[in-house]
Amino acid sequence: MTEKIQQKTSKVNLRTPEVMNLVKAEVESHYRSPLVEYLRTTGRYLSGGGITVKLAKAFGFCYGVERAIDLAYATTKVFPTKRIYLLGEIIHNPEVNDQLTAMGIKRLQAVQGRYSLDGLTADDVVIIPAFGAEVETMKRIQQIGCQIVDTTCGDVMTVWKRVRQYRNEGATSIIHGKAWHEETKATASRAIGEDGNGQYLVVYNLEETDYVCNYIRYGGDKQEFLQKFKGAVSPGFDPDIHLRHVGVANQTTMMRGETEEVQRRICKAIEDRYGKENLHKHFRFFDTICGATQERQDALLDMLDREKLDLLIVVGGYNSSNTSHLAEIGEGRLPTYFIKNAEKLISSQQIRHWNLHEGREVITEGWLGEGEINVGITAGASCPNNLIEETIQRLFELRGIGVESLLANSK
Repeated sequence: MTEKIQQKTSKVNLRTPEVMNLVKAEVESHYRSPLVEYLRTTGRYLSGGGITVKLAKAFGFCYGVERAIDLAYATTKVFPTKRIYLLGEIIHNPEVNDQLTAMGIKRLQAVQGRYSLDGLTADDVVIIPAFGAEVETMKRIQQIGCQIVDTTCGDVMTVWKRVRQYRNEGATSIIHGKAWHEETKATASRAIGEDGNGQYLVVYNLEETDYVCNYIRYGGDKQEFLQKFKGAVSPGFDPDIHLRHVGVANQTTMMRGETEEVQRRICKAIEDRYGKENLHKHFRFFDTICGATQERQDALLDMLDREKLDLLIVVGGYNSSNTSHLAEIGEGRLPTYFIKNAEKLISSQQIRHWNLHEGREVITEGWLGEGEINVGITAGASCPNNLIEETIQRLFELRGIGVESLLANSK
Protein backbone atom coordinates (compact mmCIF):
# COMPACT_ATOMS: atom_id res chain seq x y z
CA MET A 1 0.00 0.00 0.00
CA THR A 2 1.35 3.43 -0.89
CA GLU A 3 0.59 6.89 0.47
CA LYS A 4 -1.76 7.38 -2.48
CA ILE A 5 -4.42 5.10 -1.04
CA GLN A 6 -7.64 5.30 -3.02
CA GLN A 7 -10.25 7.30 -1.15
CA LYS A 8 -13.73 5.79 -0.90
CA THR A 9 -15.13 9.24 -0.15
CA SER A 10 -14.94 12.39 -2.18
CA LYS A 11 -12.53 15.11 -1.18
CA VAL A 12 -14.15 18.11 0.47
CA ASN A 13 -12.59 21.56 0.49
CA LEU A 14 -12.70 22.71 4.10
CA ARG A 15 -10.68 25.86 3.51
CA THR A 16 -13.18 27.98 1.64
CA PRO A 17 -13.13 31.72 2.52
CA GLU A 18 -16.55 31.47 4.14
CA VAL A 19 -15.59 28.55 6.36
CA MET A 20 -12.19 30.01 7.25
CA ASN A 21 -13.75 33.30 8.31
CA LEU A 22 -16.01 31.44 10.70
CA VAL A 23 -13.09 29.36 11.95
CA LYS A 24 -10.83 32.36 12.46
CA ALA A 25 -13.36 34.12 14.66
CA GLU A 26 -13.93 31.01 16.79
CA VAL A 27 -10.25 30.08 17.13
CA GLU A 28 -9.35 33.63 18.14
CA SER A 29 -12.10 33.68 20.74
CA HIS A 30 -10.66 30.52 22.28
CA TYR A 31 -6.90 31.04 22.01
CA ARG A 32 -6.04 34.65 21.15
CA SER A 33 -4.15 36.83 23.64
CA PRO A 34 -3.89 40.61 23.08
CA LEU A 35 -1.30 40.77 25.87
CA VAL A 36 0.99 38.20 24.27
CA GLU A 37 0.55 39.75 20.84
CA TYR A 38 1.47 43.17 22.25
CA LEU A 39 4.61 41.87 23.96
CA ARG A 40 5.61 39.85 20.89
CA THR A 41 5.19 42.70 18.40
CA THR A 42 6.79 45.39 20.57
CA GLY A 43 9.53 43.20 22.00
CA ARG A 44 8.92 44.87 25.38
CA TYR A 45 9.25 43.44 28.86
CA LEU A 46 6.54 43.65 31.49
CA SER A 47 7.62 44.80 34.96
CA GLY A 48 5.88 45.41 38.27
CA GLY A 49 5.91 44.32 41.88
CA GLY A 50 9.56 43.33 41.63
CA ILE A 51 8.93 40.93 38.71
CA THR A 52 10.13 41.44 35.16
CA VAL A 53 8.74 39.03 32.54
CA LYS A 54 10.64 38.45 29.30
CA LEU A 55 9.35 36.36 26.40
CA ALA A 56 11.46 34.40 23.96
CA LYS A 57 11.27 35.78 20.41
CA ALA A 58 9.62 32.62 19.06
CA PHE A 59 7.17 30.50 21.03
CA GLY A 60 3.71 28.98 20.91
CA PHE A 61 1.64 27.81 17.96
CA CYS A 62 3.51 27.00 14.75
CA TYR A 63 1.96 26.95 11.28
CA GLY A 64 1.42 23.18 11.33
CA VAL A 65 -0.44 23.34 14.65
CA GLU A 66 -2.52 26.33 13.54
CA ARG A 67 -3.45 24.49 10.33
CA ALA A 68 -4.44 21.34 12.24
CA ILE A 69 -6.66 23.30 14.63
CA ASP A 70 -8.21 25.30 11.78
CA LEU A 71 -9.08 22.09 9.93
CA ALA A 72 -10.57 20.51 13.05
CA TYR A 73 -12.76 23.58 13.63
CA ALA A 74 -13.65 23.70 9.93
CA THR A 75 -14.80 20.08 10.11
CA THR A 76 -17.51 21.04 12.59
CA LYS A 77 -18.73 23.76 10.21
CA VAL A 78 -18.72 21.65 7.04
CA PHE A 79 -20.19 18.48 8.63
CA PRO A 80 -22.59 19.83 11.28
CA THR A 81 -24.89 16.80 11.18
CA LYS A 82 -22.26 14.03 11.06
CA ARG A 83 -20.49 12.25 13.87
CA ILE A 84 -16.91 13.56 14.00
CA TYR A 85 -14.07 11.58 15.54
CA LEU A 86 -10.49 12.53 16.31
CA LEU A 87 -7.74 9.93 16.17
CA GLY A 88 -6.22 10.40 19.62
CA GLU A 89 -5.14 14.02 20.11
CA ILE A 90 -5.03 16.75 17.46
CA ILE A 91 -1.84 18.10 19.11
CA HIS A 92 -0.18 17.49 22.46
CA ASN A 93 -1.97 20.12 24.49
CA PRO A 94 -4.74 19.06 26.90
CA GLU A 95 -6.62 22.39 26.81
CA VAL A 96 -6.87 22.35 23.01
CA ASN A 97 -8.01 18.71 22.95
CA ASP A 98 -10.55 19.37 25.69
CA GLN A 99 -11.89 22.31 23.68
CA LEU A 100 -12.44 20.07 20.66
CA THR A 101 -14.26 17.57 22.87
CA ALA A 102 -16.48 20.39 24.15
CA MET A 103 -17.33 21.17 20.51
CA GLY A 104 -18.68 17.64 20.08
CA ILE A 105 -15.66 15.94 18.50
CA LYS A 106 -15.30 12.44 19.93
CA ARG A 107 -11.90 10.90 20.70
CA LEU A 108 -10.80 7.50 19.39
CA GLN A 109 -8.44 5.91 21.89
CA ALA A 110 -5.61 3.47 21.29
CA VAL A 111 -5.81 0.14 23.11
CA GLN A 112 -2.47 -1.68 23.34
CA GLY A 113 -1.10 0.48 20.56
CA ARG A 114 -4.04 -0.07 18.19
CA TYR A 115 -6.91 2.35 17.74
CA SER A 116 -10.35 0.94 18.40
CA LEU A 117 -12.47 1.75 15.34
CA ASP A 118 -15.45 -0.33 16.39
CA GLY A 119 -18.71 1.47 15.68
CA LEU A 120 -17.37 3.69 12.92
CA THR A 121 -19.48 3.82 9.77
CA ALA A 122 -19.13 5.26 6.27
CA ASP A 123 -21.26 8.21 7.40
CA ASP A 124 -18.67 9.30 9.99
CA VAL A 125 -15.82 11.80 9.73
CA VAL A 126 -12.37 11.01 11.16
CA ILE A 127 -9.75 13.71 11.80
CA ILE A 128 -6.11 12.62 11.52
CA PRO A 129 -3.86 14.55 13.96
CA ALA A 130 -0.92 16.79 13.14
CA PHE A 131 1.62 14.01 13.77
CA GLY A 132 -0.11 11.69 11.29
CA ALA A 133 -1.18 8.08 11.70
CA GLU A 134 0.22 4.65 10.93
CA VAL A 135 -0.42 3.26 7.45
CA GLU A 136 -2.43 0.32 8.77
CA THR A 137 -4.71 2.64 10.77
CA MET A 138 -5.31 4.81 7.70
CA LYS A 139 -6.11 1.71 5.65
CA ARG A 140 -8.65 0.47 8.22
CA ILE A 141 -10.42 3.86 8.32
CA GLN A 142 -10.58 4.04 4.54
CA GLN A 143 -11.90 0.49 4.28
CA ILE A 144 -14.78 1.52 6.52
CA GLY A 145 -15.39 4.39 4.10
CA CYS A 146 -15.18 7.30 6.55
CA GLN A 147 -14.68 10.84 5.34
CA ILE A 148 -11.08 11.67 6.33
CA VAL A 149 -9.80 15.09 7.33
CA ASP A 150 -6.02 14.80 7.32
CA THR A 151 -4.20 17.49 9.32
CA THR A 152 -0.75 15.85 9.15
CA CYS A 153 2.01 18.46 9.28
CA GLY A 154 3.99 18.99 6.09
CA ASP A 155 7.29 18.61 7.94
CA VAL A 156 6.21 15.17 9.11
CA MET A 157 5.32 14.17 5.56
CA THR A 158 8.78 15.29 4.45
CA VAL A 159 10.26 12.70 6.81
CA TRP A 160 7.91 10.07 5.39
CA LYS A 161 9.22 10.88 1.92
CA ARG A 162 12.78 10.31 3.11
CA VAL A 163 12.14 6.95 4.78
CA ARG A 164 10.25 5.76 1.70
CA GLN A 165 13.32 6.70 -0.33
CA TYR A 166 15.55 4.76 2.05
CA ARG A 167 13.24 1.75 1.75
CA ASN A 168 13.32 1.92 -2.05
CA GLU A 169 17.12 1.97 -1.91
CA GLY A 170 17.18 -1.06 0.37
CA ALA A 171 18.38 0.95 3.36
CA THR A 172 17.21 0.55 6.95
CA SER A 173 15.73 3.75 8.42
CA ILE A 174 17.38 4.62 11.71
CA ILE A 175 14.92 7.06 13.27
CA HIS A 176 16.07 9.38 16.03
CA GLY A 177 12.95 9.69 18.13
CA LYS A 178 10.68 8.19 20.74
CA ALA A 179 9.40 4.77 19.70
CA TRP A 180 6.15 5.29 21.63
CA HIS A 181 5.38 8.70 20.05
CA GLU A 182 2.56 8.86 17.48
CA GLU A 183 4.72 10.63 14.91
CA THR A 184 7.54 8.10 15.13
CA LYS A 185 5.09 5.21 14.89
CA ALA A 186 3.61 6.77 11.76
CA THR A 187 7.08 7.30 10.27
CA ALA A 188 8.15 3.74 11.10
CA SER A 189 5.09 2.37 9.31
CA ARG A 190 6.18 4.20 6.14
CA ALA A 191 9.66 2.73 6.49
CA ILE A 192 8.20 -0.80 6.39
CA GLY A 193 6.30 -0.24 3.14
CA GLU A 194 3.44 -1.96 1.33
CA ASP A 195 5.18 -5.31 1.06
CA GLY A 196 6.30 -5.26 4.69
CA ASN A 197 9.93 -5.80 3.73
CA GLY A 198 11.29 -2.40 4.78
CA GLN A 199 13.24 -2.10 8.02
CA TYR A 200 13.58 0.49 10.76
CA LEU A 201 15.29 1.01 14.10
CA VAL A 202 14.38 3.79 16.54
CA VAL A 203 17.14 5.25 18.73
CA TYR A 204 16.10 7.53 21.57
CA ASN A 205 19.38 9.06 22.69
CA LEU A 206 23.15 9.06 22.25
CA GLU A 207 23.62 6.12 24.60
CA GLU A 208 21.45 3.94 22.36
CA THR A 209 23.19 5.40 19.31
CA ASP A 210 26.60 4.38 20.67
CA TYR A 211 25.33 0.85 21.29
CA VAL A 212 24.20 0.65 17.66
CA CYS A 213 27.51 2.11 16.47
CA ASN A 214 29.46 -0.52 18.39
CA TYR A 215 27.32 -3.24 16.82
CA ILE A 216 27.95 -1.81 13.36
CA ARG A 217 31.71 -1.80 13.98
CA TYR A 218 32.20 -5.08 15.80
CA GLY A 219 28.97 -7.07 15.75
CA GLY A 220 27.64 -8.46 19.02
CA ASP A 221 24.95 -10.44 20.77
CA LYS A 222 21.96 -10.38 18.44
CA GLN A 223 19.45 -11.42 21.09
CA GLU A 224 20.72 -8.80 23.50
CA PHE A 225 20.37 -6.18 20.75
CA LEU A 226 16.81 -7.20 19.94
CA GLN A 227 15.87 -7.24 23.62
CA LYS A 228 17.34 -3.76 24.15
CA PHE A 229 15.36 -2.36 21.23
CA LYS A 230 12.20 -4.36 21.80
CA GLY A 231 9.29 -2.32 20.45
CA ALA A 232 11.68 -0.07 18.52
CA VAL A 233 12.53 -2.27 15.53
CA SER A 234 10.61 -3.57 12.52
CA PRO A 235 9.29 -7.16 12.46
CA GLY A 236 12.05 -9.55 11.45
CA PHE A 237 14.81 -7.03 12.12
CA ASP A 238 18.26 -8.63 12.06
CA PRO A 239 21.10 -6.32 13.16
CA ASP A 240 23.65 -8.53 11.41
CA ILE A 241 21.92 -7.82 8.09
CA HIS A 242 19.94 -4.64 8.42
CA LEU A 243 22.68 -2.37 9.78
CA ARG A 244 24.82 -2.76 6.66
CA HIS A 245 22.98 -0.06 4.69
CA VAL A 246 21.26 2.67 6.71
CA GLY A 247 19.64 6.07 6.37
CA VAL A 248 19.10 8.43 9.30
CA ALA A 249 15.80 10.28 9.82
CA ASN A 250 14.16 11.74 12.89
CA GLN A 251 11.05 12.64 14.77
CA THR A 252 10.67 16.28 13.75
CA THR A 253 10.47 17.59 17.31
CA MET A 254 13.78 16.22 18.57
CA MET A 255 16.69 18.52 19.37
CA ARG A 256 18.63 19.41 16.23
CA GLY A 257 22.04 19.16 17.89
CA GLU A 258 21.33 15.66 19.15
CA THR A 259 19.98 14.46 15.79
CA GLU A 260 23.09 15.84 14.08
CA GLU A 261 25.25 14.00 16.59
CA VAL A 262 23.30 10.77 15.95
CA GLN A 263 24.01 11.21 12.25
CA ARG A 264 27.69 11.96 12.84
CA ARG A 265 28.26 8.94 15.09
CA ILE A 266 26.47 6.47 12.82
CA CYS A 267 28.27 7.87 9.79
CA LYS A 268 31.63 7.38 11.55
CA ALA A 269 30.72 3.81 12.55
CA ILE A 270 29.79 2.95 8.96
CA GLU A 271 33.00 4.54 7.73
CA ASP A 272 35.06 2.57 10.26
CA ARG A 273 33.37 -0.66 9.19
CA TYR A 274 33.35 -0.28 5.42
CA GLY A 275 35.91 2.43 4.67
CA LYS A 276 35.46 6.05 3.69
CA GLU A 277 35.56 5.18 0.00
CA ASN A 278 32.45 2.97 0.45
CA LEU A 279 30.49 5.34 2.70
CA HIS A 280 28.07 6.33 -0.07
CA LYS A 281 27.07 2.69 -0.52
CA HIS A 282 26.09 2.24 3.12
CA PHE A 283 24.95 5.60 4.58
CA ARG A 284 22.27 8.21 3.82
CA PHE A 285 20.91 11.18 5.74
CA PHE A 286 18.77 14.28 5.26
CA ASP A 287 17.97 17.23 7.52
CA THR A 288 14.38 16.63 8.58
CA ILE A 289 14.17 18.69 11.78
CA CYS A 290 11.00 20.81 11.91
CA GLY A 291 11.80 24.47 11.23
CA ALA A 292 9.40 25.69 13.92
CA THR A 293 10.93 23.36 16.49
CA GLN A 294 14.39 24.66 15.69
CA GLU A 295 13.21 28.28 15.70
CA ARG A 296 11.82 27.90 19.23
CA GLN A 297 14.95 26.16 20.48
CA ASP A 298 17.16 28.87 18.94
CA ALA A 299 14.99 31.65 20.39
CA LEU A 300 15.24 30.16 23.86
CA LEU A 301 19.01 29.77 23.62
CA ASP A 302 19.25 33.38 22.41
CA MET A 303 17.19 34.61 25.37
CA LEU A 304 19.29 32.60 27.82
CA ASP A 305 22.50 34.04 26.34
CA ARG A 306 21.23 37.62 26.04
CA GLU A 307 19.13 38.17 29.16
CA LYS A 308 19.91 37.99 32.85
CA LEU A 309 17.23 35.61 34.06
CA ASP A 310 16.64 34.12 37.49
CA LEU A 311 14.25 31.39 36.36
CA LEU A 312 12.47 30.05 33.30
CA ILE A 313 8.86 28.96 32.89
CA VAL A 314 8.03 26.63 29.99
CA VAL A 315 4.32 26.32 29.20
CA GLY A 316 2.83 23.39 27.31
CA GLY A 317 1.51 19.85 27.37
CA TYR A 318 3.57 17.38 29.36
CA ASN A 319 3.47 14.84 26.53
CA SER A 320 4.65 17.39 23.97
CA SER A 321 8.07 16.39 22.67
CA ASN A 322 9.13 19.83 21.43
CA THR A 323 8.02 21.46 24.70
CA SER A 324 9.92 18.89 26.76
CA HIS A 325 13.08 19.72 24.85
CA LEU A 326 12.65 23.43 25.64
CA ALA A 327 12.45 22.51 29.33
CA GLU A 328 15.51 20.32 28.91
CA ILE A 329 17.46 23.22 27.39
CA GLY A 330 16.41 25.50 30.24
CA GLU A 331 17.34 23.00 32.95
CA GLY A 332 20.93 23.05 31.76
CA ARG A 333 21.21 26.77 32.48
CA LEU A 334 18.93 27.90 35.32
CA PRO A 335 15.97 26.87 37.51
CA THR A 336 13.26 25.78 35.06
CA TYR A 337 9.60 25.00 35.69
CA PHE A 338 7.59 23.09 33.09
CA ILE A 339 3.86 23.74 33.62
CA LYS A 340 0.78 23.01 31.53
CA ASN A 341 -1.24 26.00 32.71
CA ALA A 342 -1.37 28.90 35.17
CA GLU A 343 -3.15 26.83 37.82
CA LYS A 344 0.21 25.19 38.55
CA LEU A 345 1.47 28.49 40.04
CA ILE A 346 -0.03 27.71 43.43
CA SER A 347 1.54 30.60 45.34
CA SER A 348 4.74 32.62 45.48
CA GLN A 349 6.13 29.81 47.61
CA GLN A 350 4.80 26.74 45.76
CA ILE A 351 4.73 25.69 42.12
CA ARG A 352 3.54 22.34 40.78
CA HIS A 353 5.52 21.39 37.67
CA TRP A 354 6.53 18.43 35.53
CA ASN A 355 9.77 16.67 36.44
CA LEU A 356 11.24 15.34 33.19
CA HIS A 357 13.46 12.85 34.98
CA GLU A 358 10.79 11.36 37.22
CA GLY A 359 7.96 11.59 34.68
CA ARG A 360 5.53 13.14 37.15
CA GLU A 361 4.39 16.44 38.65
CA VAL A 362 6.28 17.64 41.70
CA ILE A 363 5.93 20.65 44.01
CA THR A 364 8.88 22.98 44.53
CA GLU A 365 8.94 25.28 47.55
CA GLY A 366 10.26 28.85 47.58
CA TRP A 367 10.41 29.07 43.80
CA LEU A 368 9.47 32.76 43.41
CA GLY A 369 10.15 34.37 46.75
CA GLU A 370 9.66 38.05 47.56
CA GLY A 371 12.62 39.90 46.02
CA GLU A 372 13.43 41.32 42.59
CA ILE A 373 13.33 38.59 39.97
CA ASN A 374 13.64 38.26 36.19
CA VAL A 375 11.42 35.54 34.71
CA GLY A 376 11.83 34.16 31.20
CA ILE A 377 8.84 32.51 29.52
CA THR A 378 8.62 30.30 26.47
CA ALA A 379 6.12 27.75 25.19
CA GLY A 380 6.00 24.76 22.90
CA ALA A 381 4.60 24.79 19.36
CA SER A 382 1.33 23.28 20.61
CA CYS A 383 0.67 25.88 23.32
CA PRO A 384 -1.98 28.57 22.62
CA ASN A 385 -1.31 32.20 23.50
CA ASN A 386 -4.16 32.40 25.99
CA LEU A 387 -2.37 29.91 28.27
CA ILE A 388 0.77 32.04 28.11
CA GLU A 389 -1.24 35.16 28.99
CA GLU A 390 -2.87 33.41 31.94
CA THR A 391 0.58 32.40 33.18
CA ILE A 392 1.83 35.99 32.98
CA GLN A 393 -1.28 37.29 34.73
CA ARG A 394 -0.90 34.72 37.49
CA LEU A 395 2.75 35.64 38.05
CA PHE A 396 1.85 39.27 38.73
CA GLU A 397 -1.19 38.29 40.78
CA LEU A 398 1.18 36.52 43.15
CA ARG A 399 2.70 39.94 43.83
CA GLY A 400 -0.69 41.69 44.01
CA ILE A 401 -0.30 43.39 40.63
CA GLY A 402 -2.89 43.59 37.84
CA VAL A 403 -1.51 43.21 34.32
CA GLU A 404 -3.93 45.83 32.96
CA SER A 405 -2.30 48.57 35.05
CA LEU A 406 1.17 47.56 33.85
CA LEU A 407 0.06 47.68 30.22
CA ALA A 408 -1.50 51.10 30.70
CA ASN A 409 1.75 52.44 32.10
CA SER A 410 3.90 50.88 29.40
CA LYS A 411 2.06 52.36 26.42
